[in-house]
Amino acid sequence: MSTITDTNRPDATVFAVLFGVATCHMLNDTMQALLVSMYPMLANSFTLTFTQIGLITLVFQVTASILQPLIGQYTDKRPLPWSLPVAPALTLLGLVLLGYAPSYAIVLIAAGLIGIGSAIFHPEASRVARAASGGRFGMAQSLFQVGGNFGTAIGPLLAAAIVIPHGQQSVVWFAALALASVLILARVSAWYADHMVTRRARPKLVADHGLSDARVAITIGVLLVLMFSKFVYTSSFHSYYAFYLIDRFHLSVQQAQLCLFAYLGAFAVGTFAGGPIGDAIGRKAVIWVSILGALPFTLALPYVNLPMTIVLSIIIGLVISSAFSAMVVFAQELMPNRVGMIAGLFFGFAFGIAGLGAAVLGVVADATSITYVFKICAFLPALGIMAIFLPRMPRG
Repeated sequence: MSTITDTNRPDATVFAVLFGVATCHMLNDTMQALLVSMYPMLANSFTLTFTQIGLITLVFQVTASILQPLIGQYTDKRPLPWSLPVAPALTLLGLVLLGYAPSYAIVLIAAGLIGIGSAIFHPEASRVARAASGGRFGMAQSLFQVGGNFGTAIGPLLAAAIVIPHGQQSVVWFAALALASVLILARVSAWYADHMVTRRARPKLVADHGLSDARVAITIGVLLVLMFSKFVYTSSFHSYYAFYLIDRFHLSVQQAQLCLFAYLGAFAVGTFAGGPIGDAIGRKAVIWVSILGALPFTLALPYVNLPMTIVLSIIIGLVISSAFSAMVVFAQELMPNRVGMIAGLFFGFAFGIAGLGAAVLGVVADATSITYVFKICAFLPALGIMAIFLPRMPRG
């Protein structure tokens, strides 16, 4: 990364920086995924109900969601490039607490620390990805986001291979990932600090979409509704898919984690594809297909056998994941001088609504069944019809 400063031109895509933040996103979300993957173990250790499991997700997601837009808005005015290494340091502390947690209350505190780490990481790292994109915003956002998705997919495999056989304290071994992320982000921060000096000399960006402030606000609202449908549905998978497979098909914890990995791997592939496709054919088209296009498969999922469940989960992961990068870039082009706030809002809203969704779905699962949860969530992608209200943008 010491050789990339001279490539900091408006038309240059700085892949060293993009791969750096994508790698750290992978490490960040791998560590976060360990928390979710440990749910069956934590449920046994502390005799937790589905409601209490949902509350763990709620603490993590809402902690991140409340802070992310605030941090993004602050750093739009006062960029803090050197804040990036602080994020994995907080995640490291959360992992240590999680590994040695003697009670459910300490588990909640650990989840909150991991959430704060995410709140610091995502807005600034997303801003860095856009700064290094060279104008290929969809590609850069997808590359950044797919790093996180791969981390989320790897987490269950690592939990099945290491944490579940060796016990709760073995999660502390993954502190090495946090230390690696600190070192990489320190180098990225140095590049970004230099980039900020260069950017101050450039003219202020002006939106070229010609939309009124009211129409921009309505469009942001529509995008948030679409994100609600996407992230509440995916929250049902991330938090409860393993339980669903165990309950309905009597799989072991390890087998269920492997099936979850298949879904999350497909989710990562779809995320990466969504950005470049949006750059090529337009982001509105990607949003349409991604959310509404998943509906037939989500409706069929609760009624098929195990092999078809795995196949449909992979298709759903591929299709529904492609929208997020397109939605973030769409919103950033609406408000080009509020990149950090938009990234914080969208990542924060995603975390928050997923956390609330997990908590509510946990209550529903306790009152009914985990299968019923997947039956009612199957209708959420129908909200994709709201994409009809998105305006046509100059770049799609």
